[in-house]
Formats: sequence, C-alpha cells, structure tokens
Amino acid sequence: MTLDPQLLQQIELLLLFDLRNTQEGLKVHNNAGEARVAAAERLFELGIITLKDGGYLTPRGQEAAELAEALVGILQSR
Repeated sequence: MTLDPQLLQQIELLLLFDLRNTQEGLKVHNNAGEARVAAAERLFELGIITLKDGGYLTPRGQEAAELAEALVGILQSR
C-alpha cells in the first residue's frame, strides 16, 4: 500500500487542528494552494470537517485527527 499525495495532504490538514481546543477551527483560504484547498474539500465530502473550506472537526473528524496525531507521534518517537 502506498500513500498518494492527496491522502498525505488530507492528513497534513488534519494535523493543523488543535485537538486541545475544539472551539478553534481552520479557514483554508483560496491562496493556500490548490492542493490544500482540494484536501479541505475532500475532508468535507467525507464528513470530517464542517465546511468546504475548513471550519471545525466533526466527531468523525476529531477521531481521524487524533489517530493521525497518534500515528505521527509513534513514527517520530525515538
């Protein structure tokens, strides 16, 4: 199994959310780059974020972001 660039963009976007503060969302501006904007749209379509251009994590998104953060933490530990 390989991770395609689109999937990696989605994971990177999930990692930008502050999991300690559920009242803080993200706004992906059009000048953020085409790949980041497209990643936000895909996360919205999957029901992971509340708005097409960011917003807040849904309950499913909170779980996904926690898992992404945990995986990166494990892989970066020495």
